[in-house]
Amino acid sequence: MEHLPVEVIGNILSRLGGARDVVIASATCRKWREACRKHLHTLSFNSNDWHAYHDLTPSRLEILITQTIFQTTGLQGLSIFMDDVDEFSASTVIAWLMYTRETLHRLIYNVRTNPNVNILEICGRQKLETLELSHNSITGVEPNFQRFPCLKSLSLSHVSISALDLNLLLTACPKIETLGLVNPEIAMSDAQVTVELSSPTLKSVYVEAISLDKFILEADSIESLHLKDCALELFELIGKGTLKHFKIDDVSVIHLDIGETVDNLEIIDVSNFTIMWPKFYQMISKSSNIRKLRLWDVVFDDEDEIVDLENIAVCFPRLSHLALSYDLRDGVVNYDLQGTSHLENVIILELGWTIINDLFSNWVEGMLKLCPNLKKLVIHGVVSEAKSHEECQILANFTSSIVQLMRKYMHIDVQFDYD
Repeated sequence: MEHLPVEVIGNILSRLGGARDVVIASATCRKWREACRKHLHTLSFNSNDWHAYHDLTPSRLEILITQTIFQTTGLQGLSIFMDDVDEFSASTVIAWLMYTRETLHRLIYNVRTNPNVNILEICGRQKLETLELSHNSITGVEPNFQRFPCLKSLSLSHVSISALDLNLLLTACPKIETLGLVNPEIAMSDAQVTVELSSPTLKSVYVEAISLDKFILEADSIESLHLKDCALELFELIGKGTLKHFKIDDVSVIHLDIGETVDNLEIIDVSNFTIMWPKFYQMISKSSNIRKLRLWDVVFDDEDEIVDLENIAVCFPRLSHLALSYDLRDGVVNYDLQGTSHLENVIILELGWTIINDLFSNWVEGMLKLCPNLKKLVIHGVVSEAKSHEECQILANFTSSIVQLMRKYMHIDVQFDYD
């Protein structure tokens, strides 16, 4: 170890991440202290990493963080994640940011201060490439002044910001590729809550826990879109057909439009969602490049709606991964196993239930016949803790049926995943 260059030691310390571990390790000898001072490039203060963060007063915490940061030079990554910690002095936090801003490439900031610290004003026009803000407020964005010429990834969690400022912030990031919005507090002047965002460079968008009347996203380069736990009247994606991965989970939306040009879609993942199948199918039916299709815990708007797997086999010839959950209503399964076309390229099949019955094993057998080249079968199930004798008997019968069935398909790898 004594022959290691200080630059290498600096990289080792940077991989430790947690500030407490870095300080302890750097106390090893003079060489390690030098590495920490001159070659440390990543430092993290996370209240979840060390319980003592919660035992110290905010003023004592401020002193510890200040001493640690000011002993370094050239930090490229700084994480200050003080969740459930009382407010810090704004002047102290500003001093941390002013000291490190010229070299910072990554900033994770979750600090409550009084008054609020304007991160955009302090860190704008610098080298920042990744910015994650939590429990903060953003007002009066000026794209010409508060500009982030290098920023590629932006995440806002529990941040208060107006719809106008949010769009202006994207404008101030000419190279942005990734955007995450988690439970933002959208300040609106009108009764109707509408967010319109536009960026020609965005490639990945994640939106969680947001409630709006209208959400219009214009992104010509978008490849991945994930909506989770949202309530929307209208969601519209305006783009140029670059979307490859579309995931929607536990979302309530009346009008959903991901654009007419969906030729590049490769993955569609829909779960905990009420779906109008004819309209949804029409929206994705031209996506001949789809490799993975997942419809899980989906409620059909029309209870008599049937998903024709014959059409799926014909329209999605490259489909290799299919995941469907089983829901029996009034003796009818929503997936039609009739037809002559097979899912020739499906090699991974995931099937699951929420409430098991004796017909599930028959459905599994029918799905296996549709996939002649299958290599892997994953069966998901929900098993309640308080199981009645009848439920235990059904599960036992299902297990016996699957064991007998899979003797015909010895080449298939079978896995079970029960919650």
